[in-house]
Amino acid sequence: MDPRKLYTEYGLDERLSGVGCAYCGGPPDTVDHVPSKILLDDPLPDNLPVVPACTSCNGGFSRDEEYMACFLECVLTGTTELERLRRTKVQKALRHSPKLAKRIQASGRVDSGGTLVWDPDIQRVERVVLKLARGHALYELGSPYLEAPETVSYIPLIAMNAADREQFESGPKLWGWPEIGSRAFLRAAGVEPYAGRADNWVSVQDGRYRYAVEDGDWVRIVLSEYLACTVAWA
Repeated sequence: MDPRKLYTEYGLDERLSGVGCAYCGGPPDTVDHVPSKILLDDPLPDNLPVVPACTSCNGGFSRDEEYMACFLECVLTGTTELERLRRTKVQKALRHSPKLAKRIQASGRVDSGGTLVWDPDIQRVERVVLKLARGHALYELGSPYLEAPETVSYIPLIAMNAADREQFESGPKLWGWPEIGSRAFLRAAGVEPYAGRADNWVSVQDGRYRYAVEDGDWVRIVLSEYLACTVAWA
């Protein structure tokens, strides 16, 4: 039995047309990019993953994702000065929203050791991380994960000790064979375009965004090769 034929006959993208919004389960009337375009650089990758979404959710996360992209870039460059930021999209966003720029600037502080430390808006970060994880789980497995997860965690890669970094980078495992026709099934089967992959990490854009899914129960995400995120439902 050829997994590629199963994928063609029972295609995941066709079945996704019958599911609800990836984020709330409501009737979808649009599609959403996972990850959001603001988290990536131009030119965008070909065939950027999309999932069904309702208009409310699709637009409802926009400001949080804009905050996430801008905050992360300011942390990485150590400044909110537009001319020193490396990402053009972030420069444009902060130029368009001086209020957001001031908010992020106010979140930076110098600790007792003289080190610049940034205090993120925890609620916004968690909303974005969970939103991304739900999108990836649906895209890879064809099943929505709308229930509240057990954990949502995130930490800079450089803040991990060696053992934790190794465990995180080893990537989630597919303990069983995922549903026939899902992208995770193709990865497990090792067929094109996933043949020869040594792990389950999917690089959406080198140096900017990668993720891995473990049977829908775990999703791991790395933003800008800096922030390591994990969402677990079990």
